[in-house]
Amino acid sequence: MAGQFVIKRSTSNQFYFNLKAGNGEVILTSEQYVSKSGAENGINSVKSNAPYDANYERKKATNDQFYFVLKASNGQTIGKSELYKTSAGMENGIQSVKNNAPTAPTVDLT
Repeated sequence: MAGQFVIKRSTSNQFYFNLKAGNGEVILTSEQYVSKSGAENGINSVKSNAPYDANYERKKATNDQFYFVLKASNGQTIGKSELYKTSAGMENGIQSVKNNAPTAPTVDLT
């Protein structure tokens, strides 16, 4: 199974999306958007920005776990990863976003 974007509604009635890898694991979660079209624009931004390594900001959480932030060319955050125990795990997550995002279909669960 290939990766996919999944649009959902939050408990506060806003929209967000997850990028899931082929195994169903969430590899990127968006910010929340007021409208579904905002979430769809966010997905298009992930698709166009995901291939470029310079758009990934690698970070370490206060609990010493690793995560990454995908940013658009204007510097705005598009999405964040889950937490990883190792930096190698984080790098695998980044590679998975690079591989899955550009061609992933969108599933709308709203």
